[in-house]
Amino acid sequence: MIIIDGSEGEGGGQVVRNSCALSLVTGQPFRIVNARGKREKPGLMRQHVTSIEAACRIGGADCEGLAVGASEFTFLPGKVAAGDYHFAVGTAGSTGLVLQTILVPLMLAEGPSRVVLEGGTHNMLAPPFDFIERTFLPIVNRMGPRVEARLVRHGFYPRGGGRIEVEITPAPLRRIDCLDRGAPLGLSGTARFAGLPFDIAQREIKVARKELGWAEDAFAVRQLPEDQGPGNILLLEAVFEHVTEIVSGFGQLGVPAERLAAKAAGRMQGYLESAAFAGPYLQDQLLLPFALAGGGVFTTVKPSQHSLTAADIIERFLEIRTVFTQRDDGSHLVTMGSG
Repeated sequence: MIIIDGSEGEGGGQVVRNSCALSLVTGQPFRIVNARGKREKPGLMRQHVTSIEAACRIGGADCEGLAVGASEFTFLPGKVAAGDYHFAVGTAGSTGLVLQTILVPLMLAEGPSRVVLEGGTHNMLAPPFDFIERTFLPIVNRMGPRVEARLVRHGFYPRGGGRIEVEITPAPLRRIDCLDRGAPLGLSGTARFAGLPFDIAQREIKVARKELGWAEDAFAVRQLPEDQGPGNILLLEAVFEHVTEIVSGFGQLGVPAERLAAKAAGRMQGYLESAAFAGPYLQDQLLLPFALAGGGVFTTVKPSQHSLTAADIIERFLEIRTVFTQRDDGSHLVTMGSG
């Protein structure tokens, strides 16, 4: 059995999600101690329990010690079964993070699956639905499987109540190389809000446009039904021939709209000034499918602690090593392979 100290590396929920996915694919059981040991509130939160429960359901797995607040648990995988699944986080916990746990195992299952997830779709510390749909899934779809996702209802923190629907057509993962993002095709920014003053979105757009220097018609404001709020997100999108980068800024109590927009714009500008294919959030999400494809290479910005931790967890389950090499232009080359 693989023993994992959940306080090592990034020390958060990613260790839990990647371990569950890899266990289901490889058939290797594992035990985590000190789960989320580096977080302000260590132990499993509701969304992590939902992720593990989802992994148990799709994979016929048993989990000993599973409970909200638990710091240790043992996961015993079974056989992954395609099917029609419905999971509710029960709070504004991220639907996207639950999807991360079960997506790759279902992409390698023996038949197609449909997954409905309810909870948060646009909340802090997790990729928003737009990133999953337009940044991550297009790369996955180049690797063999076919995954289509649809946003039915927004779910902002702290209310939640969002819903996404995902259709998965499995296929063996094939290796791809992602070195060049290709020609630029478009830039846009959208401020979405629900149950909040219109002025907040306007101020975000004004600052983002000033910081980035994009054309006025590249920006838009979208007001959502009031019952989907209160909530607010600024999405900045750069579309290239081979990849789309989405940077988000989440509205939160006590943070001025101007500060939110300036921070998001700075992150987008940093990506645009680099030569990298993957931004900081796409980089760690690519590691798992690339590893299960037997390897691959891609360029990215400076490796995050999330990515370094993901690479370590992958190496514990698979004979796949991840090497991060800084290039002369400041970007990093990520090489995955055996040995």
